[in-house]
Amino acid sequence: MNELAAKRNAVTELMRISPLADDLAGLFAAAGHRLYLVGGSVRDALLGRLSSDLDFTTDARPDRVLEIVAGWADAVWETGIEFGTVGVTKRGSTLEITTFRADSYDRVGRNPEVTFGDTIEGDLLRRDFTVNAMAIDLSTKQFVDPHHGLDALAQRTLDTPATPQESFADDPLRMLRAARFVSQLGFEPAPRVVEAMTSMAGEIQRITAERVQTEVSKLLLGAHPRQGLELMVETGLATHVLPEVPGMRLAIDEHHQHKDVYQHSLTVLEQAIALEDGEPDLVLRLAALLHDIGKPATRKFESGGGVSFHHHEVVGAKMARKRLRALKYSKQIVDDVSQLVFLHLRFHGYGKGEWTDSAVRRYVTDAGPLLPRLHKLVRADCTTRNKRKAAALQRTYDELEERIARIEAQEDLARVRPDLDGNEIMKLLGLQPGPQVGEAWRFLKELRLDRGPLSHEEAVAELRRWAQERGIS
Repeated sequence: MNELAAKRNAVTELMRISPLADDLAGLFAAAGHRLYLVGGSVRDALLGRLSSDLDFTTDARPDRVLEIVAGWADAVWETGIEFGTVGVTKRGSTLEITTFRADSYDRVGRNPEVTFGDTIEGDLLRRDFTVNAMAIDLSTKQFVDPHHGLDALAQRTLDTPATPQESFADDPLRMLRAARFVSQLGFEPAPRVVEAMTSMAGEIQRITAERVQTEVSKLLLGAHPRQGLELMVETGLATHVLPEVPGMRLAIDEHHQHKDVYQHSLTVLEQAIALEDGEPDLVLRLAALLHDIGKPATRKFESGGGVSFHHHEVVGAKMARKRLRALKYSKQIVDDVSQLVFLHLRFHGYGKGEWTDSAVRRYVTDAGPLLPRLHKLVRADCTTRNKRKAAALQRTYDELEERIARIEAQEDLARVRPDLDGNEIMKLLGLQPGPQVGEAWRFLKELRLDRGPLSHEEAVAELRRWAQERGIS
């Protein structure tokens, strides 16, 4: 991308939304103020991917911005006004207008002491990366690029306007943002950025778990998550954020050969992504990355040079749950990811199809609504270099999916329930609501999983037999 072509892309994109931007710029000019399209919006315009969520900056103070947009915006919100940001919506677009900033940081926490600036150049200097430190003066359509962000964009390089040490000391979250941009945009961090991330990785502990989680999620949902994760591991950032990932780098000696668990997990992540349907799937990607984190804790060297990882799926599920909770993920995500990690190995007991119908039902029931993701995770986990073995594994899983489909055609596997409900159980056994009803219900569900649907008479007979064995009249 040469400079002229890049600017032409930006202007083309700007013209696409120009009535909106021009209207807003006109309002600010009439009020004696300047307005700039800035940051990620300019970067995306240069890349030809400008969205309807736009970022602006201005010399007008927040109270003045509110006066200017009053009556023009469809809606206004002041959530970020203490940081100088006024949000507005107009014709379906979301616009954030922030007063020039010239903040200072105590370098203990992350939140700055907000100070408003007077120049666009001063505002751009405090931004995270040079590709985000460009602006377009909307009154003249001129570029403002004091830190050569356009060159960095053309070279797909990630660098900081100030020194990386200054930038990351002000806000350590920028180190994670660097890894996120590597994933999202395929950029290469400048050597000095990598060096600063490596020496300052521990500073990320100043950042709250919620903010860390947001960046980790964006990284995983990017187009190149493997590269972003590798940067985190290479610099030591992952040791403080996702320590289980670098923890999978196991030393392998010549007498005990096994896969490099870390590289294998990154490969599984990539293969799971290739199996996604449409939108990126955070739960699937987290499960793919973490599915083998229990291996280091369960590794055992066997006689004859073998290596085992017995019950690593059980240990891994507990570890995944603990890590995701620490990162403040939602209960649903924690439950789903840990359950996928727990179930990912079960298929390998399927062998040559000797599972009973009961085992198939339990596989489907235990997966529940996660079954489509489990299918993808298991297929992605078949990473052997032996092409014949890999093809055999895929064929075996094809057979399992076909078998599930055949049983589903006869039974509602998605909603396996006992053949008698709680009310019938209480009526037949003369019970009041209580623990015994729950025990009977679970017995009938296990029976249903083992034998498939029963007739009403069979279910009643089995319930009476169960009750008699326990002395329930």
